[in-house]
This record gives sequence, structure tokens and C-alpha cells, in this order.
Amino acid sequence: MSTTSPTSPRVLVSGASISGLTTAYWLARYGFEVTVVERAPHLRPGGHALDVRGPALEVAERMGILPAIRDRSTRLTGIAVVDADGNELFRSTESTLTGGRLDSPDVEILRDDLCQVLHEAVGSRVEYVFGDSIASLTQDESGVDVTFATTTPRRFDLVVGADGLYSGVRRVAFGPDEQFLRAVGDLYVATFGMPNFLGLERWQVMYRQPDSVGALVMGLRRDVNARTYLGFNAPEGLAYDARDIDAQKRMLAERVAGAGWMIPQIVEHMMRATDFHFYSLSQVRTSTWSRGRIVLVGDAGYAVSLGTGQATSVAMVGSYVLAGELAAHRDDLVSGIASYEDDLRAYVTRNQDIALEQDARQDGPPTEDAITGGLPDFGALTLPFALKPYEGLVRRS
Repeated sequence: MSTTSPTSPRVLVSGASISGLTTAYWLARYGFEVTVVERAPHLRPGGHALDVRGPALEVAERMGILPAIRDRSTRLTGIAVVDADGNELFRSTESTLTGGRLDSPDVEILRDDLCQVLHEAVGSRVEYVFGDSIASLTQDESGVDVTFATTTPRRFDLVVGADGLYSGVRRVAFGPDEQFLRAVGDLYVATFGMPNFLGLERWQVMYRQPDSVGALVMGLRRDVNARTYLGFNAPEGLAYDARDIDAQKRMLAERVAGAGWMIPQIVEHMMRATDFHFYSLSQVRTSTWSRGRIVLVGDAGYAVSLGTGQATSVAMVGSYVLAGELAAHRDDLVSGIASYEDDLRAYVTRNQDIALEQDARQDGPPTEDAITGGLPDFGALTLPFALKPYEGLVRRS
């Protein structure tokens, strides 16, 4: 295992996210001096279920965390779809809405569980600065001067924006969000934890009414909070403050008012949730993922959207490639960034295009006579990607 030295490149990673922690792991392993800054005071709780598929499984295996990911997988056994009165319309024990086919070799895991696995893998090899964020970035040919909201300013050789769909690094270094966000459909969704009052055990229940209000409740154990999705369609588009959670909750409650099934009870729990996340199904499309010594990875640079179940896998693969190319070009980090984009761009673009193609085919929720056609087979959408043996390249260099 590599260790840092006085001449190790200093890298700031913004975001203790899937891509941020994966990037931090590999950079530390290659001997970089890594600092991770995270706006939240600790690892963020909550979030939706994620899928680790195809080449991302190989990334996890190379990190030594694949057994831990499988151990913490959701291990769902199926899904039921109900009407407004709670009557079951149909069920499947072959697929679920969030994970696709249950006989897939891929892994579905809750977002916060995957972050915890990654955080444990990184260990004490990086410096964490929680409860802070980047305020400004000023770069020259040799580095980047960074000011923070609260921490003393510092200088780094490189800054990595791994801070999600509404990336602060992208906003500072590239421009406003609206330049890069592209809606995939018109669905807006919140995820949060709530008491498992339905008594679900490794099971999902889905409800959707004709005016496009819907909910999905996923319970892994009867004695543990259920993970809940609550959302609506807004064909007219929707403007909202991505950081004002209270306003998002009020807006969502108004949008789903009067809906059937358990929606009123779910809204009551939502208003008290402390792990609330609200987002649109969007992609990030940029002509380049870097500005000099500032580079984007994962959703910050190329969000795929949830429609294909590939977003997490693309982020993990991107993080692996970024760290590897930087390690292979440690004497010229800007060249390493260019190689990262050259190697990854076609893979990312094809994944994004598939998401748009899938959205164009959507014609509503699953029906009784089309269970296999309505529930997703994410595995069939997984693209291959040949991972370079970067540790060998670094050793030879």
C-alpha cells in the first residue's frame, strides 16, 4: 500500500459521496495526499437504493469491498403494486422497481450503506473536513488556491468536484447549474426514511394514481425504518431551491395532497424526516469535465439519471479511471485529466444516451399483463468497460 511523501501531490476532493470516497480511496492508495471536504457535518444519511453493476463490481473487487457490499445489499424478494384502496393489483417475485431482476449478479444497496462501506475502506489515509464547503477557487499553472466557508484557505495541486448533481465546484469553476442540467422526463422524487408501519420485510410496495402522484415503500426489516420514495410528474417543469429542504417538503406535500392509499400518513412522516433528499431526474452534460487543475467526477460532471440503474456504476468507474490516470501522470496532472476524459467520454455518453432512449419509451407504470415489460431489467442495459491495471502502470513508472 502506497504512502504519502513530502512531494506527494495534494488533492482536494469536494464531496464525501460515492464518487468522492471512491476517488479518495484510489488516490490515497496511489500515494497522493488527499483532503475530503463535505458540506454536511458527517456522512449524509438516507438516499435511494443504488445499483453496483458490471465494471463497477470489478472496481469494488479491486478495492476489496465487494464482500461487504454484498453483505449489506437490500436482498429484496419482490414488489406488490396496489390501488388507492390498498388492494393488490399484481406482484412480482422476479424483479423490483429499484433493482431490476432479482436473479442478476449485480448488487442493490442503500446509498448510505454504500457510503459507509467506502468510508471504512478509505480509513484514516485521508483528511476529512466535515461541515464546510468551497467558497472560491483561483488557479495558476502550478496549483489551486482554495477558500472555504469556515476553514483557513489552502493550496492544492488539484481539486476534484465530486459533489453531486448540484455541484458547488461546478458552479464556481464552470458556471450556473442551468447551463449543464438536462431533464430526463418530468419526474420529481423525494427519498426519506420513515417507520416501517407497513411491516415490510425485504419487500417493496408501489402505488401510483392516474394524475401521476406515486409512492414506493421499501422495507428491509420490520424493526428498521423503511426507505420511501414519494414523487409527482410536473410536465411544466419546476423551479425550486435545491438547498431549502423545508420549502421542498411543503411543495411536495401540496403536490400530493388528496392522493389515495397511504399517502397522507407518508406525508406526515416525511415532514419529520431528517434524511430527506429531493431531486429531479436529470443529467449533467458538459463539453469538458475540467478547467485546468479543477476536474469533475461522477454526477457532478456526468450524471446519468436513475432511469437505467447505471448512475452509481458509472460514477465508480469514473472515479477509478480518474485516480488511475492521475497516478499514471503524477508529474503532469493536467495530462492525466486529459487522459481520464479521453478514456471515459464515450462510455459515459453512451450511458447517458441510453437513459434518454429509455425515457422516450416510457408509457406509464407496469400493468397486470406486462410485469416483465414494465419492471426494469437494468442488467440488460449495463455496458462493458475495460479497466486498466493502474497499479501495474504506477509500479513501472
